[in-house]
Formats: sequence, structure tokens, C-alpha cells
Amino acid sequence: MFSAFPMVHRLVFRLAAVCGIAATVLSAAVLSATAADSPAYQPGPLLQMMLEGDLRDSDEIVFAVRVAGRDHWYVNFGYYSCDYGPPAEHAFGKYVDGVSLRGYGDGGRLCRLNLRTGQVAVLLDDPTGGVRDPQVHYDGQKVLFSYRPGGTGVYHLYEINIDGTGLTQLTSGPDDDIEPAYLPDGGIVFGSSRCRRFVNCWYSRVATLYRCEADGSNIRMLSSNNDHDNTPWVLPDGRILYMRWEYVDRSQVHFHHLWTVNPDGTGQMTYYGNSFGGIAMMDAKPIPGTNKVVASFSPGHGRPEHEGHVAIVDPAFGPDDRRAERQISKGPAVWRDPYAVSERCFLVASRQGVFVMDGEGKTELVYQLPKSDGHMQCHEPRVLRARPRERVMPPRVDVSQATGRLFLADIYYGRNMADVQRGEVKKLLVLEQLPMPVHFSGGMESISLGGTFTLARVLGTVPVEEDGSAFFEVPAMRSVFFVALDENDLSIKRMQSFVTVQPGETSGCVGCHEQRTQTFPHSGATGLLANKHRRPVPITPIDGLLSPPDYPRDIQPILDRHCVECHNPDRYEGRVDLTGDRQSQWSSSYYNMRRFNLVADGRNEPYGNRAPRTIGSSASRLMRLIDGSHYDAKLSDDDAIVDRRQRALCRHVRQLGRWHLSGASAAAGVGGSLRVLSRSGQGPVDDGRPPHPGGLQPRSARKIPVSPSPAGQSGGWLGNLPGGGIRRHRRRGLPEISRSDPRCRPPVGRRQAV
Repeated sequence: MFSAFPMVHRLVFRLAAVCGIAATVLSAAVLSATAADSPAYQPGPLLQMMLEGDLRDSDEIVFAVRVAGRDHWYVNFGYYSCDYGPPAEHAFGKYVDGVSLRGYGDGGRLCRLNLRTGQVAVLLDDPTGGVRDPQVHYDGQKVLFSYRPGGTGVYHLYEINIDGTGLTQLTSGPDDDIEPAYLPDGGIVFGSSRCRRFVNCWYSRVATLYRCEADGSNIRMLSSNNDHDNTPWVLPDGRILYMRWEYVDRSQVHFHHLWTVNPDGTGQMTYYGNSFGGIAMMDAKPIPGTNKVVASFSPGHGRPEHEGHVAIVDPAFGPDDRRAERQISKGPAVWRDPYAVSERCFLVASRQGVFVMDGEGKTELVYQLPKSDGHMQCHEPRVLRARPRERVMPPRVDVSQATGRLFLADIYYGRNMADVQRGEVKKLLVLEQLPMPVHFSGGMESISLGGTFTLARVLGTVPVEEDGSAFFEVPAMRSVFFVALDENDLSIKRMQSFVTVQPGETSGCVGCHEQRTQTFPHSGATGLLANKHRRPVPITPIDGLLSPPDYPRDIQPILDRHCVECHNPDRYEGRVDLTGDRQSQWSSSYYNMRRFNLVADGRNEPYGNRAPRTIGSSASRLMRLIDGSHYDAKLSDDDAIVDRRQRALCRHVRQLGRWHLSGASAAAGVGGSLRVLSRSGQGPVDDGRPPHPGGLQPRSARKIPVSPSPAGQSGGWLGNLPGGGIRRHRRRGLPEISRSDPRCRPPVGRRQAV
């Protein structure tokens, strides 16, 4: 049985001057649709059984009603960076600036439903606004939620009493605040676009974790992720469970799994799933009376509004054991926003309405919107009742400090390290993954061709002791990752995730990709604990290395000095052109390095924890071609600064796992990206560089493609070959625009394998 009747006896009044924003609020006492006002209501058999069991002390629920998102699972707030977003039929029109496309629709409502009587009360109704993410306070007397008042473009945090009175705005500003949850210490955790970054592979804004006090003050960033951290919820032990989406030199569409963090931002740790891809695990919440959680397992890269299968995760198996997960929903992946009353009783939502679901996946509809509200859907049902506070965790943050500390007990202890001999690792290269402040391509252009979506910079190195331990300082609130280096500064093992420390935090790991369910042997603790006064060492910068690298500034001069004499369009030895001539999006040398697979950067593949020396400089063909064995091509060993700088570039830039050298600051010298090409594609913009000696063809006589693949799609990065190379875009490469080239015409023809 379900309630599908329109609201009656509505008393509408305006709360003008509630935090300066007029909002339409409906009195729950008068606006309730009673059983007498509607057809006879009786709970269905499944709901009735639950009301006599796990819901016997819980008559009511609250839920949100709003227009569902139509794009990726993360696009249901904010705006797009440009007009390259989803097709027009998927768009919601213009943002409040009158220019940008927006990721949300108009219409929002916060509702309260009595499961026994079918009585519905509307606590807040805004036909041109948005309402989302309710959570009931510990005392059961008020609701925290995200609200975008009609006529505005930004969600902020609000509270309202359960009788519809006392609407109070908590946060403000130009950025969105969403998905709030009460903290046991009196604060609030939430997701926010205050981080001012865009999705690394799309046109929309990112939300990462923040916290504030109960009144919205003292807002502080908890997460430095480049991409989304979302749907936070507090576990019984006081940690925050959330979904973290990341890709450090691995697939951008496979890794969005469950992580935990302490309420002060310390102790970020994988909870489940980060070692395998293909599921977006969202909206996870604890199951009362157990140590398990329920979550939406949204297939693949995730579906709009987190639609997926309802699954239970048992952390007792550890974060990498697939036995930990059990799908309970049946049929298609249409469910979202699971809320556990017990392991036998769940509230869930779908496009049809609000349902109850038992532990075997049997469902029953309990509320459905009237047909007049067909443009909206129900979201986020929660039980309306008091609940105990979780454990309060004392803070470990010292905001006066600029750094934190990381320790490594034994780098030789871990998975996939059997072939690494003790003493082989001499240092760690410390890298920082940089956020993307804006994104206009929706792909990896103009960062890389078939590799990474993000820029990284080298911070420096720290020593690894003979016993495998390390203890060092890192800048706080940065996304850092590491590469284990040998005595020649070549890569042995690399990290394909990132870690963040809070100011003043000390954190660490047992080994290199060790099992999270294990501690290190007692012998491994000896070196770390022997000296109680051991001090962390600072990161040592690398002399002469500017980072992030700039391809025409840093790399092309090395090729000009050692390679271009043979590999140019005139001699064309090996049919390889390593000149800096500009093509439509990358230089000739950059394109050919990717074409012939001269570097080993992970290739955007859906796995990590690779075997030693299979990624980075040790696996790079380029490093072997400049060791003197290839026609005496070798970097000098003298003490000239330029040669020391070249050696540092060739070794450590390769550790970045990418040649992200046609984007960002490099674009102006390569000839790619929207900064160099005119918006219409009619010739390159004059960047002040002198023409190539070969002569620059008159701009009026040529059309330059804005992308190296048809219809402006990503530049061939889906055409990876089994051996790691890329498919050639067309013929011998791409049109050159820095010298006369008969191939300078609109791209035609089919792709060919190298």
C-alpha cells in the first residue's frame, strides 16, 4: 500500500527575513493530509511486519523531494565550466549568472511521513528551489539538510524543527554545501565545492569534505582530494565513512570506494574496495547493532543520483576481500539512498517513491508522489527518532603547523614486493597531485595523450634507512604519493593512490601495499622504535628541477641536443620525428613518444599495485635510449648545471608517470589546447614565438582541428593497444602548424595501428 494523494488544506505563509532569505514553509500541523482526507490507508504486509518489529518505536520518516540529476552521479549541484556539457536535452538551462549551464533542476520539498497512518506533512516547499540530504538530529527534534532557495544557485546547510518551524540557515557563501551529517562532538561534516576545483575528467565542480560548528562557524577543510569525496556518515566508533573517488595513474572511471576519516580530518584510511574497480560505492551508513554497513553499489562509473544495488559490507573480512560484500536487492540497479533500521529492515528510494526493503531484498512501496509532481522524485528517507551519539574522538590537529609527519615501518613488507631485495630502496620520491581549478575539455586533453588526467609536481626526496623505515615531514593538506627509488634514482615501486595529513598529524603505514588486516612482524618495528627521539627529516628538493615540468621549456631542449639530428622530418630515422614542431594539439616529439610507447605511465588502466619496475623510469624505453647504447645518445657526466638538470628531468619527470606537458603552462609552446588554437579552429593564436625555420603556412590557407579525433572527442586515448602503445590518429600523425606541411587540412580517414 502507498500514499499517492495530493496535499490538502494547505496554509501557505512566507517566512520573510529568515537569515535574509524568503522561503515558503508549510505548517505541518495544518498541512497534514489525514486519513480522513484521503482514501483509506493501511500499511502493506511487509511494512506492517516491520512496524511490529524493528520499526515498532518509529512511526515516522523524513525524506526529500527534488528534481533528479541527469548527468554523472556527481552532477546534481553547481554549474558547468563551459557549454561542452551533456546534450541540450539533459541540461536544466542557465545558471543564475545567465551564462553557465547548471547541473540541477527546480523544485524541492522536505516531507514527513507517518508510516502507520499514511499522513504526510510538508515541512518546506519551494517550487523553484532545491532540497536534499536530510539527517535527523540526535534528539530527534530537528532536521539538518541542504537547501537552495528559489532564485538562487547555491545549496547551503539549514536546520528546521520537525514541526516545520524555526528554519535556520547555517552556512553561506558562493559555493555549494551538501550532504551534511551531525558529528557526536557537536559539529557538522559535509561536502562542499569551497575547494574550488573541477572534476579532472569532466566540466563540473568538485565537492570534498569539510566540517563546521553547530552554528555553521569555523569551517575547515578535511580532505584535499582532487575529485569528489561524498556522502559522509558517522560510524558507531566515531569515524566518518564516505566515498572517495580517486585516480592516480590508473583508470578515472573505476575507483570510487569507501574510506574513513576521523572528525578532525586525521587518519584517512581505506575501508573497502580500493584495490578493485568497477563499482561506485555511495551513501554508505552503519547498520545498527552490527559492525556492518549498507551502501548503494552503483554499477561501473556510477549512475545518476547514485542508483544501484543495495549491498551490505562486512569490514571483518578486510578492505580487499570480495567476500565482505553481499548484494541484497533484486533485479535492476534502480535503488538509492539506503538507510538501515536493522539488518532486516531498510528504507530505500527509487524513481517510483519510498520503499521498505527486508534483508532478502523484498520490497514494498510506502509512498509515491502524485502525478502533478511527476517532474520530481523522492530521495534520502530517514527514520524520525532520537538516537545515541557515537563515540567522541579527541582532536589531533594543530592548525598552527604547516606540516604533518609520515612514518614507514618497513618498505620491504607488503604485497607484490617479493622480488625487491633488502637494501635496494634508497629513497622515496615525494610527489604531489595537483587539483584542477577549471576543466574545458572533459577529458585528458590538454594534460596528456592517453595517460593521466592530472598534473603532478615533484616535491623532493626523503631517505629510506637500511631497515626499510622512513620518517619525514610532508606539507599538510596536500595529496601526496611516493615512488621507491634505487641508487640510480630509477623507480622500483610506485604508489597509485594518495595520502593526506592534517596540520600537526603523525600518521604512517606498515609497509608498501601491505594487507590492512595485518601488522608488521615484531622485527620490523625495531628500527622505527629503537630511537625514541628520532626526528622526522624534511623533504630534500631536487636541484635544478622545476615542477610541474613544461615540455617546450624542459624536455624539448634535451631532445634537440641529443635526438633531433637524426629524428626530424628531413632525415626521419626510424620514421620518428622528435622535433618541437607543433601539431594541432601536441608537438611532434610528444605525440611520437606516446605513439611508440617510449614511456611507462600506467595508461589509464583499471588496476594498481603493479609489480616492481613495471611503471615509471625503470620501465621507460626512453631511459634505455639515452644510456649511450643507442647511437651514443647519452647525457653528459660533467658537472655543468645544464647536464645535472637534464639528468634530473629525465629521471624524475619520468616518475611522474606522465608527460602532462602539452597542458597547463606548457600549452603555449606546444601548439595544442584551447589556449593556442582559436575557438573556431581557424588557425593558431599568435603566441609570440618566432616561426619555425621551415616556414609557417599562411593562416588564412588552413583549418586547424580543435581535437585530434572526430567530433572533438578525446584524442585517441581509447585506442590503447595491448602492448601499451596507442593507435595512430591518422596516417603518419597530426598536421604540423609550425612548418609547411601538406597534411595541414581537416582530419579525415580512419585510424591505423602502429
